[in-house]
Amino acid sequence: MAAGCLAHLNLWKKQLGRVPDSVWEHTNLETLVLADNGLTGVSERIGGLKRLRMLDLGHNKLAEVPAALGDLECLTDFLYLHDNRLKSLPKALERLTRLRYLNLSENHFESLPECVSAMSGLIELRTSNNALRSLPDSISRLSHLRELHLRNNKLETLPESVGEMQDLRQIDLRGNPVKRLPVAIDSLPRLEKLDLRWVDTLNLAPEWIVAREARGCIVYR
Repeated sequence: MAAGCLAHLNLWKKQLGRVPDSVWEHTNLETLVLADNGLTGVSERIGGLKRLRMLDLGHNKLAEVPAALGDLECLTDFLYLHDNRLKSLPKALERLTRLRYLNLSENHFESLPECVSAMSGLIELRTSNNALRSLPDSISRLSHLRELHLRNNKLETLPESVGEMQDLRQIDLRGNPVKRLPVAIDSLPRLEKLDLRWVDTLNLAPEWIVAREARGCIVYR
């Protein structure tokens, strides 16, 4: 098929080592899977894939991703960056305001990159198995977020600003050293699931749990 005509390209687990230059010539791509290829870098040329809706860079060896990802103005469906060696993200990714799903799990983040808080279209955010010690107050800008997955980090609490995230349905805090929950968590009208399994540092009054469940939120302990 001629370059520029292909819409979907799946190169999962092809032992590539590096992305062939020919990939960047398929400028009509809407989905691109480059997972599990031992990649240590991605060309800035990826920014030329202006129609890309879904990108999978998971299960590689990336210590950084190109700022050109911020040029992917049609990236709306999924961005998989899980199981890499990332500690930060380029500021340019703040332009991905239409992205609905972001997976940053199994990396080396000690703090949530500020650009993530600018991704105002996010519905689901996965940052499990990192080293997060806190979340920024700016996370409240994710006003459409429904699922926040934070399993196996180093979080002792959440910012009070989570109370502004009125669409939140699920919060997963499993395996964190949580010492207290923000008061604002009581003001989340749509919260359906609060997962606190494998958290042995938090003492919750039984009546607090009963009150939450009476409002339709299951608290897992």
